[in-house]
Amino acid sequence: MLVDLRRYTIVPGQLKAYLAVYEAHGLPIQRRHVGDPLGYFITEVGTLNQVVHLWGYQSAEDRQTRRAAMEADPDWWAYKKMTAEGRYIQQQENQLLVSAPWSKI
Repeated sequence: MLVDLRRYTIVPGQLKAYLAVYEAHGLPIQRRHVGDPLGYFITEVGTLNQVVHLWGYQSAEDRQTRRAAMEADPDWWAYKKMTAEGRYIQQQENQLLVSAPWSKI
């Protein structure tokens, strides 16, 4: 399995607003194209105002195919415009992880 780990640093004071916009507009689109996340988390200790989410794919090709379909969706572009106009996201990081042979995921 390939895990796409994404970490977004949200502008201080905007976390609640960002999560509301994402839940109402972004998550339904992502579910339509890439399925449910493996996990979606908010930092409590360490670097604050971060959202960490994990998405599972069968392979790099599977990820590329599903994400390309999402990027072609006009609803996704409307959501991206909404988050850009809200100026919620300060920084984005992305890692692709491969499961260890003994991992449960």
